[in-house]
Amino acid sequence: MASQVFLHIGLPKTGTTYLQSVLWGSKDALGKDGFLLPGSGHREHLWAALELQGRALEQRHPSAPGALGRLVKQVGRHRGPAILTHEFLCGAGREQAAGLVASLTPAEVHVVITARDTLGMLTSGWVEYVKNGGTKPLSAMRGDRLGGPGEFGWRTWDLGGVLRRWGRHVPPEQVHVLPMPPAGAPRDQHWRNLAGVLGLDPDRYDAPEEPRNPALGVVQVELLRRVNPHLGDFRRAVDRGTWIRGYLAEQHLVQQEGERLGADDGQVEECRERAERAVRIIERRGYQVVGDVDRLLVPAELPERPRPDAVSDAALLGSATTLIADMLTDVRRSARENPPDLTPGS
Repeated sequence: MASQVFLHIGLPKTGTTYLQSVLWGSKDALGKDGFLLPGSGHREHLWAALELQGRALEQRHPSAPGALGRLVKQVGRHRGPAILTHEFLCGAGREQAAGLVASLTPAEVHVVITARDTLGMLTSGWVEYVKNGGTKPLSAMRGDRLGGPGEFGWRTWDLGGVLRRWGRHVPPEQVHVLPMPPAGAPRDQHWRNLAGVLGLDPDRYDAPEEPRNPALGVVQVELLRRVNPHLGDFRRAVDRGTWIRGYLAEQHLVQQEGERLGADDGQVEECRERAERAVRIIERRGYQVVGDVDRLLVPAELPERPRPDAVSDAALLGSATTLIADMLTDVRRSARENPPDLTPGS
C-alpha cells in the first residue's frame, strides 16, 4: 500500500482544473519523485468520484464502471505517496467518504480541499450549472435542496458540509484547506500552496501561471439558461460538455465579455452564514489552512452587480443576435471546408 495518499476532493470552481493540469502534465516528474498519479488521465478520476457516490456510469463510457476500484488497486501496489484528484469527490456522503479512506489504509490519508468564499461558490457554481444544461434561475438556488445533479448545489459548494462529511475520517492535522489566493498574488501561488502540502519543490515542476479565464457575463448566462430548455437532444454528458458548455458558452458567449452577475440579499446572507460556519469548524477542529482563512468569508463590502432576473429583453436580444451571427460564420466556414454535393440527383 502507498505510504501516503492525498485526496484532493475539491471544491468545484476553486482552480481545480489548473491544479489538475499541472499534476497530469507532470506525471513523469511526479513518478521520479516517488509519487503515483494513478490512471491514464483526468476522466478516470472523474469516473471514480461519481462511482464513489453511487452514480450510474454505463452511459458515460464502457470503461467507466469499476474506475474507483482500479485506482485504489493501483494505489495498493505502490510503495510511495499517491494522489487522487477530482472536485466531485467532495460530494460523497459521510459513509462513502469513510469507505474510501478505509480502503486506503494503512496509508496515511490526507484530505486536501481547495476553497473560496461562499458567495463566489454560489454564483460561479450556478454559472457552471447553466453551462452544463441547467434551467433553474439563480433566484431559485437557495437552501439545501437547490440545484440539479449532485455536483451542482450546496452538497459540493458548502465548505462546512464537506468538512463535516470528510473531516472526521482522518486526524485534523491531515485535513488541509487551501483558500484561493487573492488578486495580486503570484499567478502560480495556488500550485505552490498545493505543492507545499504534497511535500514537493514547486520550482522543480513545469507549472505555468494560473490563467485568468474570462467569466460568462450576466446577460450571456441568462440567455443560455433560456436556450437550454430547447436543447432536449443534448442531454448526454458528452453533448452537454461539447455543445452547451464548450461551443455555446466557452467558444462564443464568453467572448461577449458581459458584466459579472450578483445574487439577491437573501442569498448573500445565506452565503455569509455558511461561510462563517465553515470557518468556525476549521478553527474548532484545528484543520490546517494554507493561506488566509478570511478569504473564505463573504466580503463585508460587495460591488453592485446586476442579477440575472433583472436582465432586460433588449439586452438578451442583443446577445442573441451576436450569437446567431457568430454561429452563422461557423456554419459558412464549415461549409467551405466540407462543401455539400449539390449535383442534381445526389
